[in-house]
Amino acid sequence: MKLAGRSVIITGASQGLGLEVAKKFVQEGANIMICARSAEPLKQAHQELLHLAQGKTKVLAKVTDVSNLEQMNALVAETLAELGTLDALVANAGIYGTKGPIEEIDWEEWSNAIDINLKGTVLQCRAVLPHFKQRRYGKIIILSGGGATKPMPNLSAYAASKAGVVRFAETLAEEVKDFNIDVNSVAPGALNTRLLDELLAAGPEKVGKAFYDQSMKQKQTGGTPLDVGAALCTFLAASASDGITGRLISAVWDPWAKLPEYADDLKNSDIYTLRRIVPTDRGKTWGDA
Repeated sequence: MKLAGRSVIITGASQGLGLEVAKKFVQEGANIMICARSAEPLKQAHQELLHLAQGKTKVLAKVTDVSNLEQMNALVAETLAELGTLDALVANAGIYGTKGPIEEIDWEEWSNAIDINLKGTVLQCRAVLPHFKQRRYGKIIILSGGGATKPMPNLSAYAASKAGVVRFAETLAEEVKDFNIDVNSVAPGALNTRLLDELLAAGPEKVGKAFYDQSMKQKQTGGTPLDVGAALCTFLAASASDGITGRLISAVWDPWAKLPEYADDLKNSDIYTLRRIVPTDRGKTWGDA
């Protein structure tokens, strides 16, 4: 099993991709701590995972708001007390937040999305880093999304926060590379989860007709299977990916299972990173600066 004996925190794991990742990790032999903000869905997910584990691995659950410093520190402390160690963090918790033109949206809702998606991700990493640094080893897997690599009109909080977490992951990867801590972002594909239902419920007047139509088509065709993103998260949490760090990896489009073969090339390149495009990158010559 790829994660035998490893201990992992998975946030936002009561449903959707987070729950699918938790299931995959249990099947691969990991001991896990899952968390979410809502108690009842978390309780149901916990029971489902306990049944799946059949007592072969430990499955813990704790209601936690990832944007709350004290709650995140308490989550990590309880994980270490119960599991004895911590090998990986899957920072999955996130929301779309408010929808609509920036001058019309509710500012508190916009800020709340930044608190959860961006600041919450940073808090999660802060909470686990002292243990990872002490061990001189750790895996941080941050869930990104379409907002990281393209504009998303009427979903500005989501887009800005997801671009922010990817750049944060790249930056953190450089900060902690001497401690053998790998930090990567995952683009799991277009998922049919509660977030998609939320977009459709908002309607074209809030999210824009083009994006609404795209989302409706995704709903009808099924989207990317959840296990595709879960498989990539498993790879990044396992020893097979040691040394691969500071990357934004697509579960759908990138040959991630073969990346260990190209580890040296990755270290000396900007492949799978966010970078500015200049005219010469597109075969244009616009004169010297």
